[in-house]
Amino acid sequence: MSNEIKCPHCGEAFTVDESGYAAILNQVRDQEFQREVDARVSLAEKSREQEVALAVTKAEEALRAQIAERDGELVNLKAQLSVQQQQASMETQIAVQRAEAAAKDAQVAVERERDDLRGKVERARDELEAQKTRAEAELARARAEAQAQLAEKLRAKDELIADREREIERIQDMRARLSTKMLGESLEQHCEIEFNRLRPTAFPRAYFEKDNEVVEGTKGDFVFRDFDEEGNEIVSIMFEMKNEADDSTHRKTNESHFKKLDADRRKKGCEYAVLVSLLEPDNELYAGITDVSYQYEKMYVVRPQFFIPIITLLRNAALSSLQYRKELALVRQQNIDVTNFEDQLADFKDRFGRNYRIASERFAKAIDEIDKSIDHLQKIKEHLLGSERNLRLANDKAEDLTVKKLTRKNPTMKALLDEARAAKEEQSEGVSEGEID
Repeated sequence: MSNEIKCPHCGEAFTVDESGYAAILNQVRDQEFQREVDARVSLAEKSREQEVALAVTKAEEALRAQIAERDGELVNLKAQLSVQQQQASMETQIAVQRAEAAAKDAQVAVERERDDLRGKVERARDELEAQKTRAEAELARARAEAQAQLAEKLRAKDELIADREREIERIQDMRARLSTKMLGESLEQHCEIEFNRLRPTAFPRAYFEKDNEVVEGTKGDFVFRDFDEEGNEIVSIMFEMKNEADDSTHRKTNESHFKKLDADRRKKGCEYAVLVSLLEPDNELYAGITDVSYQYEKMYVVRPQFFIPIITLLRNAALSSLQYRKELALVRQQNIDVTNFEDQLADFKDRFGRNYRIASERFAKAIDEIDKSIDHLQKIKEHLLGSERNLRLANDKAEDLTVKKLTRKNPTMKALLDEARAAKEEQSEGVSEGEID
């Protein structure tokens, strides 16, 4: 059986047998299969190249977007940092200016108050010195009067000698019958009676009672306290009454009682201490009112007849200085107020310094956090650049991809390609043989 084939170029028709026709058909089939394989491989390579290019493009766009976003955040952070620095600097300058102004105002006020207080203290000191002078003059006058009375008594000694002898005999007889405690109680009763006799008129708001409170094993005889209309204490006196029999073999001196009396005064919070004594009757030092403050502070020794005068003198002196003591207390309170103001100012400075230190520390921490954020962004940028390098390497590998490399570990595809090549070679050999025939 023969087949007629027409040449597509010249249009000439010729007839071939079945073997030649089959050879031509195989040759055409092999060529078509090879073209199809080449087309599919080319298409696959183009598709892979497009996918790789698209992936690279997307990665580059994402990288640019992330870099732009990080750059924007970095710009915003720098702007916020600049604003915070300017705001902190302005607040610090304002606070410092306010503190300096307040300190200047406070210093001026304190200096003004100190000048006023200094003037008041000087006036009070002058007044106290004047009061002291008047009190000393009054005390001197009282001593002069006492000495005059004593001189009068001495001039009348001759007229009274008989009566005194009888009185001495009576007292000696009475003392012989009394114990030492009874002698002391007789003097205490005398003083208490004298005071109560004048209490309604001279001392209406005064307190004069026996000291019955034992403190550290001791107590005095009487405590005197006088108060003004407002209930403020004017003067306070601790009294001790001492007497002894004429035939006593263990005679004591007035000075032997000073230490205990001073201790009792301090324990009971009294301002003055007064010893009413009949001891040492021949000692001229204790003839009237004797000031022994050179040994113990604010202590006097008196005979019984000067019991009321010493109370009156101390009370009048205290009344005269009461107003000045109130002014001094006010001055001390004002000094305390100034001290409190200075303490408050110092406390304000300390708290302001503490807040400034905390703000500085937080500012430094914010700077550290920003530096950490910048380092973090830098690391992200390095990672993205590394990703870009990896994508570039992937692209290079894709471009280096060949059919031989694809079929290196694919036996099926290798077998198909080998068959195609073999068929192609056979077809080529057949065509060559036909041309030779």
